[in-house]
Amino acid sequence: MVPRGSEADQAAALGTSLVAPTDARQHAQALLAPLADSPPLLATLHNWLSLHGSWDRTATALGIHRNTVRQRITRISGLLDTDLDDPDVRMELWFALRSLDRDASRG
Repeated sequence: MVPRGSEADQAAALGTSLVAPTDARQHAQALLAPLADSPPLLATLHNWLSLHGSWDRTATALGIHRNTVRQRITRISGLLDTDLDDPDVRMELWFALRSLDRDASRG
């Protein structure tokens, strides 16, 4: 059993027990580099993934038309040169976005 308050306990609480935070951040930055200069594309990807790929709910969350969401996701897929229908790809992108979110919330 891990003592309460230990480094491992704190890491698990942050969801970083499998990958060091620095490594996660570096991987996320490299993975999402093609979108780095486009906050609307990052926001679309983040919302679309968090809403399980729902065009309509993503459009509502962002206040845009659902066809705009579709166009952005197609563009994101091309820029990242990846298949966003692949659940493993979606998971990796979600973890990358969450890693960057965690860093942003820390300052």
